[in-house]
Amino acid sequence: MPRRSRNPAPPTDAALEQAALAHLARYAATRAALLRVLERRIARWAEATGAEETEVAAARAAARRVVQRLAATGAVNDAAFAEARARRLARSGRSAVAIAAHLAQRGAGEEAGAAIEAALPDEEAAIAAALIALRRRRLGPFCPDPAATRDKALAVLARAGFSRRIAEAALATAPEEAEALIARFRRG
Repeated sequence: MPRRSRNPAPPTDAALEQAALAHLARYAATRAALLRVLERRIARWAEATGAEETEVAAARAAARRVVQRLAATGAVNDAAFAEARARRLARSGRSAVAIAAHLAQRGAGEEAGAAIEAALPDEEAAIAAALIALRRRRLGPFCPDPAATRDKALAVLARAGFSRRIAEAALATAPEEAEALIARFRRG
Protein backbone atom coordinates (compact mmCIF):
# COMPACT_ATOMS: atom_id res chain seq x y z
CA MET A 1 0.00 0.00 0.00
CA PRO A 2 1.50 3.35 -1.02
CA ARG A 3 2.38 5.90 1.63
CA ARG A 4 0.36 9.07 1.46
CA SER A 5 0.87 12.27 3.34
CA ARG A 6 -2.14 13.65 5.16
CA ASN A 7 -2.43 16.86 3.17
CA PRO A 8 -0.23 16.79 0.09
CA ALA A 9 0.65 20.25 -1.15
CA PRO A 10 -0.83 21.33 -4.46
CA PRO A 11 1.54 20.73 -7.36
CA THR A 12 3.41 23.94 -8.09
CA ASP A 13 5.50 24.74 -11.14
CA ALA A 14 8.65 23.97 -9.16
CA ALA A 15 7.33 20.66 -7.83
CA LEU A 16 6.11 19.59 -11.27
CA GLU A 17 9.42 20.58 -12.83
CA GLN A 18 11.31 18.48 -10.27
CA ALA A 19 9.01 15.54 -11.02
CA ALA A 20 9.51 16.02 -14.76
CA LEU A 21 13.29 16.18 -14.41
CA ALA A 22 13.30 13.07 -12.23
CA HIS A 23 11.28 11.26 -14.90
CA LEU A 24 13.55 12.46 -17.70
CA ALA A 25 16.60 11.34 -15.75
CA ARG A 26 15.32 7.78 -15.98
CA TYR A 27 13.33 7.65 -19.21
CA ALA A 28 13.40 9.18 -22.66
CA ALA A 29 10.11 10.92 -23.28
CA THR A 30 8.24 13.12 -25.70
CA ARG A 31 6.37 16.26 -24.72
CA ALA A 32 3.08 14.35 -24.83
CA ALA A 33 4.40 11.49 -22.71
CA LEU A 34 5.88 13.85 -20.14
CA LEU A 35 2.61 15.75 -19.94
CA ARG A 36 0.76 12.45 -19.33
CA VAL A 37 3.17 11.63 -16.48
CA LEU A 38 2.57 15.01 -14.86
CA GLU A 39 -1.18 14.80 -15.36
CA ARG A 40 -1.25 11.38 -13.65
CA ARG A 41 0.61 12.94 -10.73
CA ILE A 42 -1.96 15.74 -10.60
CA ALA A 43 -4.83 13.24 -10.77
CA ARG A 44 -3.38 11.30 -7.82
CA TRP A 45 -3.03 14.55 -5.86
CA ALA A 46 -6.59 15.59 -6.70
CA GLU A 47 -7.96 12.22 -5.64
CA ALA A 48 -6.00 12.20 -2.39
CA THR A 49 -7.03 15.73 -1.38
CA GLY A 50 -10.45 16.05 -2.96
CA ALA A 51 -9.22 19.16 -4.76
CA GLU A 52 -11.67 21.43 -6.51
CA GLU A 53 -11.82 21.57 -10.29
CA THR A 54 -10.29 25.06 -10.38
CA GLU A 55 -7.24 23.83 -8.44
CA VAL A 56 -6.90 20.85 -10.78
CA ALA A 57 -7.18 23.11 -13.83
CA ALA A 58 -4.48 25.40 -12.41
CA ALA A 59 -2.20 22.42 -11.79
CA ARG A 60 -2.76 21.15 -15.34
CA ALA A 61 -1.90 24.59 -16.72
CA ALA A 62 1.29 24.52 -14.62
CA ALA A 63 2.14 21.10 -16.07
CA ARG A 64 1.75 22.44 -19.61
CA ARG A 65 4.01 25.40 -18.77
CA VAL A 66 6.65 23.07 -17.32
CA VAL A 67 6.62 20.84 -20.42
CA GLN A 68 6.86 23.87 -22.73
CA ARG A 69 9.76 25.27 -20.70
CA LEU A 70 11.61 21.95 -20.76
CA ALA A 71 11.03 21.63 -24.51
CA ALA A 72 12.32 25.17 -25.06
CA THR A 73 15.53 24.34 -23.17
CA GLY A 74 16.01 21.10 -25.11
CA ALA A 75 15.48 18.75 -22.18
CA VAL A 76 12.56 17.27 -24.10
CA ASN A 77 13.14 16.87 -27.84
CA ASP A 78 10.49 14.97 -29.77
CA ALA A 79 12.57 14.85 -32.97
CA ALA A 80 15.62 13.40 -31.21
CA PHE A 81 13.40 10.91 -29.38
CA ALA A 82 11.76 9.83 -32.63
CA GLU A 83 15.08 9.47 -34.44
CA ALA A 84 16.70 7.39 -31.69
CA ARG A 85 13.64 5.20 -31.16
CA ALA A 86 13.12 4.65 -34.90
CA ARG A 87 16.77 3.61 -35.33
CA ARG A 88 16.52 1.18 -32.39
CA LEU A 89 13.26 -0.33 -33.63
CA ALA A 90 14.54 -0.71 -37.20
CA ARG A 91 17.66 -2.48 -35.95
CA SER A 92 15.48 -4.84 -33.96
CA GLY A 93 13.52 -5.89 -37.07
CA ARG A 94 10.54 -3.54 -37.14
CA SER A 95 8.96 -2.26 -40.34
CA ALA A 96 8.33 1.40 -41.18
CA VAL A 97 4.63 0.85 -40.45
CA ALA A 98 5.35 -0.61 -37.00
CA ILE A 99 7.81 2.18 -36.22
CA ALA A 100 5.27 4.84 -37.24
CA ALA A 101 2.63 3.25 -35.02
CA HIS A 102 5.03 3.08 -32.07
CA LEU A 103 6.08 6.72 -32.47
CA ALA A 104 2.47 7.87 -32.77
CA GLN A 105 1.62 6.03 -29.58
CA ARG A 106 4.52 7.75 -27.80
CA GLY A 107 3.44 11.20 -29.00
CA ALA A 108 6.11 11.70 -31.66
CA GLY A 109 3.88 11.08 -34.68
CA GLU A 110 4.71 14.43 -36.28
CA GLU A 111 8.42 13.61 -36.35
CA ALA A 112 7.91 10.00 -37.46
CA GLY A 113 8.38 10.57 -41.19
CA ALA A 114 11.87 12.02 -40.97
CA ALA A 115 12.88 9.58 -38.25
CA ILE A 116 11.76 6.56 -40.28
CA GLU A 117 13.51 7.90 -43.37
CA ALA A 118 16.73 8.17 -41.36
CA ALA A 119 16.33 4.69 -39.84
CA LEU A 120 15.26 2.92 -43.05
CA PRO A 121 16.76 5.09 -45.81
CA ASP A 122 16.49 2.61 -48.68
CA GLU A 123 15.09 -0.73 -49.75
CA GLU A 124 18.21 -2.58 -48.61
CA ALA A 125 17.67 -1.31 -45.06
CA ALA A 126 14.03 -2.42 -45.13
CA ILE A 127 15.07 -5.87 -46.37
CA ALA A 128 17.67 -6.06 -43.58
CA ALA A 129 14.98 -5.19 -41.01
CA ALA A 130 12.75 -7.92 -42.46
CA LEU A 131 15.65 -10.38 -42.29
CA ILE A 132 16.16 -9.51 -38.62
CA ALA A 133 12.49 -10.28 -38.00
CA LEU A 134 12.85 -13.57 -39.86
CA ARG A 135 16.01 -14.51 -37.98
CA ARG A 136 14.25 -13.96 -34.66
CA ARG A 137 11.54 -16.43 -35.74
CA ARG A 138 14.03 -18.78 -37.48
CA LEU A 139 12.23 -18.48 -40.78
CA GLY A 140 13.25 -17.81 -44.37
CA PRO A 141 17.02 -17.96 -44.90
CA PHE A 142 17.46 -18.90 -41.22
CA CYS A 143 15.33 -22.05 -41.46
CA PRO A 144 16.67 -25.49 -42.50
CA ASP A 145 13.80 -25.85 -45.00
CA PRO A 146 12.78 -22.34 -46.13
CA ALA A 147 10.44 -23.61 -48.85
CA ALA A 148 8.31 -25.49 -46.32
CA THR A 149 7.80 -22.39 -44.17
CA ARG A 150 7.50 -19.80 -46.95
CA ASP A 151 3.80 -19.09 -46.36
CA LYS A 152 4.35 -18.80 -42.63
CA ALA A 153 7.26 -16.41 -43.20
CA LEU A 154 5.18 -14.26 -45.55
CA ALA A 155 2.40 -14.13 -42.96
CA VAL A 156 4.83 -13.14 -40.20
CA LEU A 157 6.27 -10.33 -42.29
CA ALA A 158 2.83 -9.14 -43.40
CA ARG A 159 1.65 -8.94 -39.78
CA ALA A 160 4.84 -7.06 -38.93
CA GLY A 161 3.98 -4.44 -41.56
CA PHE A 162 6.47 -5.29 -44.30
CA SER A 163 5.29 -4.94 -47.90
CA ARG A 164 4.99 -7.99 -50.13
CA ARG A 165 7.91 -6.78 -52.24
CA ILE A 166 10.21 -6.46 -49.21
CA ALA A 167 9.04 -9.82 -47.85
CA GLU A 168 9.70 -11.58 -51.16
CA ALA A 169 13.15 -10.00 -51.42
CA ALA A 170 14.02 -11.04 -47.86
CA LEU A 171 12.87 -14.62 -48.50
CA ALA A 172 14.91 -14.79 -51.71
CA THR A 173 18.12 -13.86 -49.86
CA ALA A 174 20.73 -16.57 -49.35
CA PRO A 175 21.68 -17.27 -45.70
CA GLU A 176 25.25 -15.95 -46.00
CA GLU A 177 24.09 -12.86 -47.85
CA ALA A 178 21.35 -12.33 -45.23
CA GLU A 179 23.87 -12.32 -42.39
CA ALA A 180 26.12 -9.91 -44.29
CA LEU A 181 23.20 -7.60 -45.05
CA ILE A 182 22.13 -7.54 -41.40
CA ALA A 183 25.68 -6.83 -40.26
CA ARG A 184 26.01 -3.90 -42.72
CA PHE A 185 22.66 -2.52 -41.64
CA ARG A 186 23.48 -2.65 -37.93
CA ARG A 187 26.89 -1.03 -38.49
CA GLY A 188 25.49 1.77 -40.63
